[in-house]
Amino acid sequence: MKKTLLIVNPVSGKMKAKTTLLDVISELQKGDMEVTVRVTSAQGDAVEIAANAKNEGFERVVCFGGDGTLNETISGLVKSGADIPLGYIPAGSTNDFAASLKLPNVPKKAAQLVVNGTPHDIDIGCFGDERYFTYIAAFGVFTAASYSVPQDVKNVLGHLAYILGGVKELGNLRSYHVKIESEMKTIEDDFIFGSVSNSTSVAGIVKLKDELVDLNDGFFEIGLIKMPRTIAELNKTVTALTTSNVNNGGMIFYKASRVKVTPNAPLDWTLDGEHAVSNGSVEIRNVHNAIKFIR
Repeated sequence: MKKTLLIVNPVSGKMKAKTTLLDVISELQKGDMEVTVRVTSAQGDAVEIAANAKNEGFERVVCFGGDGTLNETISGLVKSGADIPLGYIPAGSTNDFAASLKLPNVPKKAAQLVVNGTPHDIDIGCFGDERYFTYIAAFGVFTAASYSVPQDVKNVLGHLAYILGGVKELGNLRSYHVKIESEMKTIEDDFIFGSVSNSTSVAGIVKLKDELVDLNDGFFEIGLIKMPRTIAELNKTVTALTTSNVNNGGMIFYKASRVKVTPNAPLDWTLDGEHAVSNGSVEIRNVHNAIKFIR
């Protein structure tokens, strides 16, 4: 039997873990897994639990929670140098990364995939020197909603909570003057949104076509939206977003393995939905094939 660590966040998303945990355990056990459950109770718990997994002899780690819990689990594995295969049972409000991987949103079916799937190498990102992210580092409109909307509101409204948060920001639409340097190009302008991602879905709102995203090619997808100067430009940008037309409407899209972002003022970021701040330049690099993800 494979010794398996199941990391559970009981308050993620619509709190699916509280009602489906036994079903998940049962499916994993059917797959010849000896399951040990560890429940998180505070921010950072999953990092510590995952970091100790290899020393405790676990052969598999399974994360049962939302994007934030997955972020912590991956951070713990990477920081400890563990090469343990990781499974994911999505239970968050938006589950952006699960959407990119086309994982089932029904916990029992996701557990079956953990049993029957195979490990695939995927890239992650490193923000600065120490913080890791699974699929997105972003700033600007909509992103603040991911960490400013209360969890209980997210649990009830899901995607709508992010959209409502974004609409509130649009009422005070502001731009951020940022210089972005990479091995591909250097750009300096006023932007309302910027992202360094490895996902086809951002907050359940911004969608990228599958053919644009490769989860283990060593590159990020860089997405930037310039500050619209007129209502016509704003409408064009909204149309581009809703149609996933990344080459239209004031949008800039390209690939890079490493970027340096220099704002002219402190800049708020979201890393997989968790808040971060850069007070000056920050380097973001792709960590190629960092995780063996079961899918």
